[in-house]
Amino acid sequence: MSTRPDILFPLFAGLDSLDGIGPKTAAHFANIHVEKPRDLLFLLPYSGTDRRMRDTVAGVPAGEVATVTVTVKRHSPARARGRPYRVFVDDGQIEFPLVFFHANDRYLTAQLPEGARRVISGKLEWFDGTPQIVHPDHILEPDAVDGLPDYEPVYPLTAGVTQKVMARAVRHAVRLAPDLAEWIDPSLMRREGWPSWADALHQAHSPQATGDLSPETPARQRLAYDELFAHQLTLALARADQRRATGKPTVGDGTLRDKVLKSLPFAPTGAQTRAIGEITADLAAPYRMNRLLQGDVGSGKTLVALMALLTAVEAGGQGVMMAPTEILARQHLDSILPLAEAAGVVVAVLTGRDKGKERQSKLAALARGDIHILIGTHAVFQKDVEFRDLRLAIIDEQHRFGVAQRMELAAKGQGAHILVMTATPIPRSLSLAQYGDMDVSILDQKPPGRTPVKTALVSTARMEEVVAHLRGAIDGGRQAYWVCPLVEESEVMDMTAAQDRFVHLRAVFGEGVVGLVHGQMADAEKDAAMADFVAGRTKVLVATTVIEVGVNVPNASIMVIERAEHFGLAQLHQLRGRVGRGDAASTCLLMYQSPMSETGRRRLEILRETEDGFRISEEDLAMRGAGDVIGTAQSGLPRFRIADLERQANLMATAQTDARALLHTDPDLTGDRGRAARVLLWLMERDRAIKLIKVG
Repeated sequence: MSTRPDILFPLFAGLDSLDGIGPKTAAHFANIHVEKPRDLLFLLPYSGTDRRMRDTVAGVPAGEVATVTVTVKRHSPARARGRPYRVFVDDGQIEFPLVFFHANDRYLTAQLPEGARRVISGKLEWFDGTPQIVHPDHILEPDAVDGLPDYEPVYPLTAGVTQKVMARAVRHAVRLAPDLAEWIDPSLMRREGWPSWADALHQAHSPQATGDLSPETPARQRLAYDELFAHQLTLALARADQRRATGKPTVGDGTLRDKVLKSLPFAPTGAQTRAIGEITADLAAPYRMNRLLQGDVGSGKTLVALMALLTAVEAGGQGVMMAPTEILARQHLDSILPLAEAAGVVVAVLTGRDKGKERQSKLAALARGDIHILIGTHAVFQKDVEFRDLRLAIIDEQHRFGVAQRMELAAKGQGAHILVMTATPIPRSLSLAQYGDMDVSILDQKPPGRTPVKTALVSTARMEEVVAHLRGAIDGGRQAYWVCPLVEESEVMDMTAAQDRFVHLRAVFGEGVVGLVHGQMADAEKDAAMADFVAGRTKVLVATTVIEVGVNVPNASIMVIERAEHFGLAQLHQLRGRVGRGDAASTCLLMYQSPMSETGRRRLEILRETEDGFRISEEDLAMRGAGDVIGTAQSGLPRFRIADLERQANLMATAQTDARALLHTDPDLTGDRGRAARVLLWLMERDRAIKLIKVG
């Protein structure tokens, strides 16, 4: 089935095929991503209006909608420009006005002739003790009242589209929805009590009460599951496709790894041992590894990565490790080099800074196979970088690299295995949405020797105390980070800029003691400032969040984060992870400005309570939403119209299990459920996935 099935054609017609929509209105709908009838099916009402009939408006609170039968008493036209037109009506208990601004007198006289009975529905307001309805939503003759639902769904709108136009278009689109064969596992349907797809649409678009708008209702849960299942099926097909791409089985004899483990002053944690085992098994398989190594700050990812690289070297191949910045690439080099040297393995670094002869000789050594492990920035992508036998590519901090770059790097080696590492703990639901095509190893234990970091909340009013505390630490031979939210003072925001804080602290501590690093500096300047701090030449490093990921200075034991209430939880956790890397007791001071918002306070309190990055990431997701946690711009997250990743994490996990199980039993999707799943992929516009289905 490589073309869209006929049964779905009406849902993919132009929007102007629906009642009451011409080309002009269709153009307005496009502003809310509605371009065809299918899009309306997944635009669910977000609230509703109770339009049940009442005997009278007397006693109805202001702001509520009242629907009553009235007799039209008299018209009171506007006497002056800008004054309203009033029509007085009586519901049998009380007389009150209907109020119209910029009214068309002739239209109102025809709609509301004196002496006639009408059903009026609209929001009630009280003015000088008298009820009134301004611009009623509905004016109906009593025998036409059947067209008014007791509970009217309210949809998201855009300029040029009214509720009436929207409701009519949705009703028509729902009538077009065909009965489709079931793609959900029957036992799951029974367990959850979910309706069929068509019934779920009817129920979701015809709520009878406010409770029917909850994401927990069977109809909405089922529709959310359909989206998540289509997404996971797409990722499972991509994974199956990748597994068909043959990899080079890479099996080492363990000699180099043993040498490194013997040279370590501690034994790996259980989590590290488990991850190393999973990666070793993947490398030995005949298909390409595509694995995510997720570990919290300080969980020991570097050792796991090195073990994987050494397996590639033991098998006669090479490995490459790529970091998003030169600072991080050099840091990986610093931590890997002594261990690799203990095993007699040649490691080199390649960044944009390598030029001329030096670069040429590195590239020649790499092509000959004299360099076993290459560490670098995206400079390792360049066309002239050739390996003799690349077996493993490791990418650090995946969210800085796109999927396309991931593929490009793997292409450097015939079937090179891929390991992606991230120090950003991602909640399970997001990890499944973003990396569902990958297998995941999680490091959830800390190696011995990491000192816990004491976290304290301090008001900006106590700035002088903080500076005095800092002086004591520096006199004791310690170093500190001071993180600011903005680079330069801005008139709009009253947050202290890094530049200003640098000047202030330099005045306190003297020339040469304080360094500055921020994103607007040239790379060479940034590197020089970092190098001074790493070498201990400067004692305080004033920085923006550029130091968030991966920087390792064991002697730094204080982290001051100014205006901490403006940072995201995950970001604060990453920053705190820069200290506590040596043997000194470490402190993280979260400086906030009063008064703090409720969310700001909650964020800082969570951070004070726990150092568990996974718990922090779940809280962050609950407070901020999916797009913000990963960073919407490069999130790689699909746009779900119904599914809610924060509240429906368990559905995402079920969808992944179900999708992988279906492909396991029916890899070509040719069975009954498989063919139904193909229709779902077309319905959800997963064209890329359809191309991945093996034909025949």
